[in-house]
Amino acid sequence: MKNDIETRADIDDLMNRFYAKAINDDTIGYIFTDVAKLDLEHHLPVIGDFWETLLFGTGNYQKHGRNPLLIHAALNEKTPLHSKHFRRWLELFRATVDEAFSGERAEFIKLRAEAIANRFLNFVSGVPARSVN
Repeated sequence: MKNDIETRADIDDLMNRFYAKAINDDTIGYIFTDVAKLDLEHHLPVIGDFWETLLFGTGNYQKHGRNPLLIHAALNEKTPLHSKHFRRWLELFRATVDEAFSGERAEFIKLRAEAIANRFLNFVSGVPARSVN
């Protein structure tokens, strides 16, 4: 039986699993590797703080002084981000959660991921109320 997401270690495990898939994905991998040139050693603790803040209300993400919308807008300037990219990100994210976790927080993180993907898509496309689904 799978456990729910209970700790920061669970979040870190989830992010490690997810990014292992995402950076090697045919649809979105190049965005992480070639466009963002993502340094996972630096990124994983930051994104862990982001999800820890959303799931557990720690406020740890604020110390980074980053705005995820602006970060994705800058990526969109380098390479257009389309609905298919956000849709694939969400598919991989949901699948990664489902293979490792089950419970209230696991369901919540998937709902938040969908809301975030939609918000990012709307922001970079400039078209309100578009959905990745």
